[in-house]
Order: sequence, then C-alpha cells, then structure tokens
Amino acid sequence: MFVFCIESSHARGMGHLFRSLTLATELRSRGHSVRFLANDHPNSLRIIRERGFDVARYDLAAVTGWEKDFLEATGPSPIWINDRLNTQRSHGETIKRLDAKLVTFDDRGDGAELADMNICALLFDNTEGLRGRDVRLGAEYMILNPEIAGYRRVREKLASILVTLGGADTYGVTVRVAKWLSSKPFPVTIVTGPSFQHVAELEEVVSAASPGRFRLLNQVPSLAAEMHRHDLAITGGGITPFEACAAGLPCVVIANEPFEIPVGRALEKLGAAFFAGHHSAFDLGILEKTIPIRTMSEIAMTKVDLGGVGRVADLLERLAA
Repeated sequence: MFVFCIESSHARGMGHLFRSLTLATELRSRGHSVRFLANDHPNSLRIIRERGFDVARYDLAAVTGWEKDFLEATGPSPIWINDRLNTQRSHGETIKRLDAKLVTFDDRGDGAELADMNICALLFDNTEGLRGRDVRLGAEYMILNPEIAGYRRVREKLASILVTLGGADTYGVTVRVAKWLSSKPFPVTIVTGPSFQHVAELEEVVSAASPGRFRLLNQVPSLAAEMHRHDLAITGGGITPFEACAAGLPCVVIANEPFEIPVGRALEKLGAAFFAGHHSAFDLGILEKTIPIRTMSEIAMTKVDLGGVGRVADLLERLAA
C-alpha cells in the first residue's frame, strides 16, 4: 500500500497535489493500492476523488498522533509518501515507529533525516545539506504529466503567449502579468486553476484591454493540450515550467516563493527559459526583445524528458519489495 500525504491550499498552492496524483496514477497502473491523506481543502479533495482515489482528511494543526489510526488500517509495511515540503522530526519518528517506510519530496525539514528516500528533483541550491538515507537529485526524477508526450512540438516563432501561474496563484501574480501584457501586441491566453481567488481583479484588467486581447480559461480539461497551442509560457517556478519545456514550450519563469528562484535560474542556465525574478519585483522586459524561440524550444525538448515518473515509481517499487 502506498499512502500519499499531501498539503494543498490557496496559501500552499496545488503543485504537491498534482505531482502526487501523477505518481499515484502510475503506481495504480502497475497494480498497487493507493490511498490519499489530505488537509481540509474542498477543491483538492474533489480532484482526488474525481481521479478515482480514496482520500481521508487530516488536521494540519495536529503535530503528530493522527497517523496511527490511518496506518493501522492500511496493512503491513506501507510506504508513506510525504509531499508537504518540510517534514517535522516528530512526524517522521511516528511514521517509522509505526513500521512504515517514509518517502519525502524536496524536503529540508529536520524529519527528512529519517526518510528512507528523499527525492529532490526541484532543489537546485544548497543541496549538500539534504538529508535522508537515499537522496535523489536531478531533473531526471521530475514527475511530469505523461500526457505531454502527445503534445510535443518545436516552436518556430513567437505568435502566442500562455500565462499559467498555478492552481492557486497565491499572490495574484496573474493579474499583474495581465496588466503588463495588456499593451503588448501578442495574443494572450490566461489559464487559472481551481483555487484562483483573484477573478474580479483579473476580469477588470481584461475588460479594460482592447477586445479580443485576452482569452481567459479556468480549469482546462488538459493543460498539455492548451500548451500545445502556444509558443511561450509565463509560469511559476514549480513543476509547470518543466512540463512546458518537455513539450517544447519555452518559458519565462516568475518565482512565487523564494525556493522557486533557483528553479528559474536553473532553467535559464539550461537555455530553455528566462528568469524574470521574484513575484514581488518581476521584470518581463525580455518580451520586448527578439527571443530565439526555435533554439529554446529545441533545447527544452532535449534537456527535459518525461521519464521521471517511471524512474520514481521504479524506486518506490524496489523500496516496497
């Protein structure tokens, strides 16, 4: 049994949820039993159930002690997968005491030391101090939506921009990006997620722009399919820019959180993206220059592959054996 314990909300964002769902779907396709534990966030709970997974709620305020009843119902030697960032030591000790193996993602918490595996595909700085019995670094372990395989193409020129800043966009960066783009000549599609809470402000910006300037979409059935229609994406610094790059879609990355800054810089160094800075003071001036779209698109497709979910599932199966 694989247990995914996630945190997903407007404040935290929804990247942990979607990453875990991609991995859980792969494990289920291999015949494994999967259950979810999630905090009380209605949109996230709904999405998990819509994907066909059982989910129970846990209290974010509870430090430890809540894990016991859930684990006792899962059968012997489960794999507990924490996708919540920093694991507290008391929580890690509880999981290990209950005879479960612990897997974490991008974890710098003091409980990561107890993890049987710490998968850190999104960490690009200060990696020397990462803890865990088995620490896996590198984009090769990036868990990306396998649906992208059907939507890969090399872009030739900049004719259309996609703005997609996460399932929540905690800080309303989409609104500020739309204001900046409202006077530019590019057709722009803006995709918002299920926990986006800045609709009124965004609609005000769009209504003030020239007719047809923006196309607004909420909760698209397939972000991979929507990405396929565009030549450049403006994204946050989580998993989305890697999914875009895997599809051959160059990016401009805006860091929503401080830990996303190294992600933007790493993708820029790779040649697949530009880093526009932290959301508090981003600069989209690169869009006023000539962008080598084809070169960036080719680099992106070469440097970012879709094999990460399979590699991580292989590691988890060996851990469970």
